[in-house]
Amino acid sequence: MSPTLIGAVVSILLAAVLYTVAVFAEQRSGVLKPWHVALFWAGLVADTTGTTLMSELAGGFKLNIHGALGVLAIALMIIHAVWATIAIVQRKESVLKGFHRFSVTVWGLWIVALVTGFALAIPPMLAAV
Repeated sequence: MSPTLIGAVVSILLAAVLYTVAVFAEQRSGVLKPWHVALFWAGLVADTTGTTLMSELAGGFKLNIHGALGVLAIALMIIHAVWATIAIVQRKESVLKGFHRFSVTVWGLWIVALVTGFALAIPPMLAAV
């Protein structure tokens, strides 16, 4: 396995862990907290790193279901992290308490993008074995 592929896989898996922990910790606590926001940003950085590396391995961006969902997911993750940061700074109680609904939606779309990436990548890898 190439170092680029290892870096991409580790980055994507790290993003999955960070984003999942942040979203469900936020939901469990019932209120958005600064450490949740830090994990959202860290998950976004890890996902963007992994996506960039995977794109290099694939020879560039591919406009397919995974590519479209991936772009949408990263765009929503950016919006999500920015909005979460603003919510923490402004300290609006109603936003802090209801933010988890948006978080779960963004996380769900991101998971679908992740799974479609696996679904498209695994069959060619198995065929090469």
